[in-house]
Amino acid sequence: MKKKENKILTFGKATCLTWSLIVLIIAIAIFIFVARLKPDYVETSTDQIISPTPTLIKTMQNIGEWEFLSIADEELIDTMREGIFSNDELVRIYYGTLRIGVNMHKTNPGWLTISNDTLKARLPRIELLDNNFIDEGLTKSFYESGSWSDKDRADLYDRAYRQMKQRCLTPVNIKTAEQSCTTQFTKIFKALGYEKVVITYDK
Repeated sequence: MKKKENKILTFGKATCLTWSLIVLIIAIAIFIFVARLKPDYVETSTDQIISPTPTLIKTMQNIGEWEFLSIADEELIDTMREGIFSNDELVRIYYGTLRIGVNMHKTNPGWLTISNDTLKARLPRIELLDNNFIDEGLTKSFYESGSWSDKDRADLYDRAYRQMKQRCLTPVNIKTAEQSCTTQFTKIFKALGYEKVVITYDK
């Protein structure tokens, strides 16, 4: 079995400024603008705080998958079959991009609450957002001798799939995505006027 390097494509600011986040910020801006036109918005002496109404909560949930870490991986997988006169060998290279983040569709009821002057948000756990992360269009044979069946190639694919998950879904990468997620959500809620924000995650 042979391995090649994996590399982080983008994370932090680069990954977090996805289209989903941009759409959410626009939606929140519109929501704040409309709320300020109404006489019943909450006002303090110095700041305006927009309460987490069902409309706002639904808007955030509708964003769906939020990517906070993207990892590109490349795996070189081989297999060998012994013959009478020579050995057959099949070597293939697999490419994949694993996206890690939160799926807001998986939020539980009451995930967003206010306790005294603190906003608390309990988000779904950080997870792999797409299980079909291997790009089969980029998969290619590096070396091939002898005759190999579709099942043989499927076995190599499965090995590459497992290796990519093992290599990329590490505690360190999960923690990195979680920290980025916490930072971005904290910024969003503070933009709504909440100075104290607590972000936790489902186990």
